[in-house]
Order: sequence, then structure tokens, then C-alpha cells
Amino acid sequence: MKKLELKFLNEDDKTVTYSLEKPVEPVDASAVSAAMDEIISQNAFTSSGGDLVSKKSARIVDRTVAEIELP
Repeated sequence: MKKLELKFLNEDDKTVTYSLEKPVEPVDASAVSAAMDEIISQNAFTSSGGDLVSKKSARIVDRTVAEIELP
């Protein structure tokens, strides 16, 4: 399953990550950046280390799980 991870820095200079499932692909980097700016400006989320203050990064994470049948 793919996830879009948005990484921010908070007031304590710690990384805060928010994950969104099933991102639209191909990813529009400008739209992601604009959404992150809006999250910061609207103070939409907070963390234990304070408000989000800047963007750090964004990435798509693809996690594949394969079950192993045990005898």
C-alpha cells in the first residue's frame, strides 16, 4: 500500500510526520508543497513539540507485505 508522507518541523525543531493513504499519482509536487504551506499557515495540526513551523520533506512510501505460510 502506498502512502504520502508529509514531514514538518515543529517549534522544538523535531520532525513531525503525517501519512495519507492512497495518494493520487502521479504526485503533483507543487500541489503537495502548497497544501503543506496551507497546513502551516492555518495551524491545522499541532504536536507535542508545539506548532508546525516549516516544511521538511514529502515522499511516497510503498510498503508491500507478503505473508509466509508456516508448516
